[in-house]
Amino acid sequence: MIVQIEDLTKSYRRGDQEIPVLRNISLEVAEGEFLALMGPSGSGKTTLLNLIAGIDTPDGGALRVGGVDIADLNEGQLSRWRASSVGFIFQFYNLIPVLSALENVELPLLLTSLSGKGRREHAVAALEAVGLSDRMDHYPSQLSGGQQQRVAIARALVTDPLLIVADEPTGDLDKKSATDVLNLLAQLNESFGKTIIMVTHDPRAARRSKRILYLDKGVLADSLRNEL
Repeated sequence: MIVQIEDLTKSYRRGDQEIPVLRNISLEVAEGEFLALMGPSGSGKTTLLNLIAGIDTPDGGALRVGGVDIADLNEGQLSRWRASSVGFIFQFYNLIPVLSALENVELPLLLTSLSGKGRREHAVAALEAVGLSDRMDHYPSQLSGGQQQRVAIARALVTDPLLIVADEPTGDLDKKSATDVLNLLAQLNESFGKTIIMVTHDPRAARRSKRILYLDKGVLADSLRNEL
């Protein structure tokens, strides 16, 4: 299993009040799985994704990703682990506007021991994999929303991570661009065996996954596909 979670809990403080977000979550995600997390706003979907990705830390429970107990890592160890093990895809792309597509994709590789030539070769290959070999020198403002999201996917891929996490990856896209991005994610999963965990509000996006789970008020449950 790539992800092993047992009795995971997370709360946030608002003044003197403690707000529970996740309650005793247990979950396993197999290597090569494409999992969709659905649920209403405030249900804890993004919090769970951030915990799995090492962006946030749990209050209690066990959390292992790729055999590593990431809850026990210090901040420096966690930063290095994220850089090598997790590829991130966000709703609003998070591209650096003054960098070209190629330079944006190269960014995660700056934390590796690759030479400048090696970084460029890896970035070129990642952009080719998402169908943007003709847009490498373009800046984000010169790209459509769908193309910017494909650059973001190439950036997530470039370190060959154990896990790709996607938070509403089609939320800011028109229908055609969203379909293109979902096709690409499905291809990465089916053809390259990438493990993907995707948070989405969109039933059409969720249906492209292999398994759908539903979060409501911090509690996890299976979601029936025929209800979507």
